[in-house]
Amino acid sequence: MKKIGWIVFGFFSIVIGTYPVLYGLVDMSQGFLGGKSEAILSSSVWNWFFYQHISFGAISMLSGWTQFSAKLRKKNLSVHRTLGKVYVVSVLMSGMAGLYLSFFATGGWVAGYGFGTMAVLWLMTTIMAFVTIKKGAVDAHQNWMIRSYALCWAAVTLRLWLPSLQGFFGMDFISAYLLVSWLCWVPNLIAAEWIIQRES
Repeated sequence: MKKIGWIVFGFFSIVIGTYPVLYGLVDMSQGFLGGKSEAILSSSVWNWFFYQHISFGAISMLSGWTQFSAKLRKKNLSVHRTLGKVYVVSVLMSGMAGLYLSFFATGGWVAGYGFGTMAVLWLMTTIMAFVTIKKGAVDAHQNWMIRSYALCWAAVTLRLWLPSLQGFFGMDFISAYLLVSWLCWVPNLIAAEWIIQRES
């Protein structure tokens, strides 16, 4: 079961990590961007932060999931450290952009507050993971990384929850999106704390 869980974990991390490539290949105007006003879509600043968010978010997703491999850490610690640095920088870039974008979230202040809180916590947990490993506190570093990547994985759970709420519960997009702005990351953090307590 543990092996199956690892495969599923890696599969979704890779799939969602490569998802932003679609924005450069196909017309995505009917998806997430379809709910944005013309004023926002024509804003060069908003577009800069949007593509910064999804690009570095993708790098965070792809570089982060392998960090939980005990085999990688033991066999090649230098690769682990390099990927860790890539992850931290990518989170800082994506998280700061995400915080900016939260002020323009579809659905107004409820969604904006949800996504904004997530962005702040993602930045904070990642910084704490970096600070603790610099101090040599390996256990604390691992715990903060679990929290950080649980928030990173909101990109996955958002894409699982949104169609589920619309398809199985018949919710309209805005109602589902308002709920998902919190549902995509709060349960992830709860799960992270459960994992930390279980392994402590």
